[in-house]
Amino acid sequence: MAQSFSVDELKTRMHKTIASLRDELGGLRTGRASASLLEPVTVDAYGSKMPLNQVATVSVPEPRMLSVQVWDRSMAGAVDKAIRNSGLGLNPMTEGAVIRVPLPELNEERRRELSKVAHNYAEQARVAVRHIRRDGMDLLKKLEKDGIMGQDEARGLGDKVQKVTDDAVSEIDAVVAAKEQEIMQV
Repeated sequence: MAQSFSVDELKTRMHKTIASLRDELGGLRTGRASASLLEPVTVDAYGSKMPLNQVATVSVPEPRMLSVQVWDRSMAGAVDKAIRNSGLGLNPMTEGAVIRVPLPELNEERRRELSKVAHNYAEQARVAVRHIRRDGMDLLKKLEKDGIMGQDEARGLGDKVQKVTDDAVSEIDAVVAAKEQEIMQV
């Protein structure tokens, strides 16, 4: 069976990479509280590790405070421990089934560290986009070599792949620049 080539399929894969980058950056702590900050936290609940959002509701009552409403009151201790051990530098306060998580001010050094982490995430996304581009170009070369596609058609599609790649990389740059500005904002 002959393989087919689709620029749209490559574009979709690149957009998924960018969406993944946005999710990763959403978990980075900035000066403002965000419910997505606690998404990577997993809780030892009922004999297994579960995402925090499967045992509690996270809300943002104030700009520098998260509120975690635990559904099963007996899980409050485990949720508190999971947040403390998450590596996010947070110090939760438990009040019954509600856990308040104040967000401390970020100092300049911590802001720079977070900015570097954001740039690492962006570089990983750029590499993923380049891999997708390489896959597309390899398929074009194979189709041309096998005589399924003419040289001119392959070149034209190759140019489209390059344009889609350039667009994706510039979108990644814009996303990380916006996140960096948010991190550095005092």
